[in-house]
Amino acid sequence: MNSFKNLLCYRFQADPDFSPEKLEDSLQAHPFTPCGRQEIQRSGWVSPCHFSDNLVFSSSGYHLISLLKEERILPSSVIRDEVQLRVNKIEADEARKVYKKEKDQLKDEVIQELLPRAFSKRQSTRALIIPNEGWIIIDASSFNRAELLLNELREALGSLKVRPLNVNQAPASAMTTWLQDEHQIPTGFEIGDECELRDTAAEGGVIRIKGQPLHSDEIVAHLETMQVTRLSVTWESQLAFLIHSDLSLHRLKLTSDYADTLEQDRPEDEYADFDASVARTGLEITRLLPALTHCFGGEPISE
Repeated sequence: MNSFKNLLCYRFQADPDFSPEKLEDSLQAHPFTPCGRQEIQRSGWVSPCHFSDNLVFSSSGYHLISLLKEERILPSSVIRDEVQLRVNKIEADEARKVYKKEKDQLKDEVIQELLPRAFSKRQSTRALIIPNEGWIIIDASSFNRAELLLNELREALGSLKVRPLNVNQAPASAMTTWLQDEHQIPTGFEIGDECELRDTAAEGGVIRIKGQPLHSDEIVAHLETMQVTRLSVTWESQLAFLIHSDLSLHRLKLTSDYADTLEQDRPEDEYADFDASVARTGLEITRLLPALTHCFGGEPISE
C-alpha cells in the first residue's frame, strides 16, 4: 500500500457495537456503480486493495476504506458555445430575442444531450478509521473531498458524528514563534526549508519560500508583520510533511533512511506487505497526532 500523502484529521466516537464486520456490511450496501447515461456524477465504496473484494481492510485495529467518485467531464465552454448556437438560430429563424429563462432551459437540454458522450474522470479517496483512538484520517488534499467521503460514510452507517481536529493555540501563531526563536521548536520536530508567509492585514500579501534556511535574519524580519501559514517539518527523522494553518498535513513522505530500513524488512508476500503497510501507517499516525496536537497546546478539554 502506498503511504498516505495527505492527512485530514477528524475526531469521532465509535458506536459501542462498532466492528469491522458491521462496517463491511454497511459499505457493501452502498457499492460503487458507474454513472448512468444521464448522471453527472456518482460515488460509492470500492475495495482498498486489488487482491480482495472486501470493502474494509483491517489490520491491528486500523480499518482502511476507499471511496470512488466518477464525474462526467462537460467543459463549460462547450456547453456555452452550443447554447449560443441554438440561441442564434432561434433568434434568426423566429425574429425574436431569447431571454434568460429560455436560455437556462436550452442549457439543460444541451447537458442532457451531451452527457452520454462525455468522458468520465474517476478519483478515489482513502480513509483510515481508528476507533480505539477516536480518529478518522482521510488521505485528501482538500476538505471538500474529505466531506464527500464523510457524508457517504454517514449515509452507509446511518449516523456519524465527526468534527475536524481542533487545538488550543492557533497553528499560524505557533509556527511563527518557531521561526522567530528556534529554541521554541517542539521536541522531535525539525524545521525544513519551505514555508509560506501571509501578511496579517485583511488583504495582505503572500511570500512563498523554498530551499532557503528559514531562520535567516531576512525571513525573521518579515515576521513582524506576517505569520507562517505553511511550514515544512520532519518528525523523529521518519516523516517529512508540510503543516498548513488549518491543521491539514500535506506531501507526507518517509525520510530516505527510514524508507531504506523499511525496505529491508519488507515482506515478499503481497498480502503480508499490504497488511504490514496498513498497520505501520496506523501506528505512525497514532504516534504523530498526539505529538502534533501538543505542539499547539493540545485539544480543548470540552471537546
